[in-house]
Amino acid sequence: MWKPTTQTPGTPVQPERTATPTPITSATATSEPSTAPRPVSASAADQATIGKSLVIKGEVSGSESLYIDGRVEGSINLAGNRVTVGRNGVVSANINAREIVVLGKVRGNLTASDRVDIRSDGSLTGDVVAARISIEDGAYFKGGIDIRKAGQKPNGEEAKASTSTEAIAARA
Repeated sequence: MWKPTTQTPGTPVQPERTATPTPITSATATSEPSTAPRPVSASAADQATIGKSLVIKGEVSGSESLYIDGRVEGSINLAGNRVTVGRNGVVSANINAREIVVLGKVRGNLTASDRVDIRSDGSLTGDVVAARISIEDGAYFKGGIDIRKAGQKPNGEEAKASTSTEAIAARA
């Protein structure tokens, strides 16, 4: 780099230039912490939101996670995803999902293939069928709990055991 050794009066001083800046790569872009607040669940691109002023009556189904801060009446079926009922959410529906988090009020039966989480401000009136359940201190819950392993039938039998028994009977 060229740097003037002497300065003449009236000539503006040019700052010394450094080497060319390094380009931003995906590794450097993701290494910086994000300043945006993180939601309770996955990123916003993977999650739909029902806002405070929205009222839905009917069946809600799809293939992405859902955050409910409004009112839903009917049924919610998001089998492989997460359903979060926010603090302002009021749900009168049966919910079927992989994971269900209750921060608001839910009136209906919950069926989760993985877990149900009722937080301290949450309220649930209805039955729960799940592999795991968590109820924090201060939460309201009225209903029954049925803990099932993945693939277990309602009568308590393993789904794999019945299919292997049928296959043996078919051979005989």
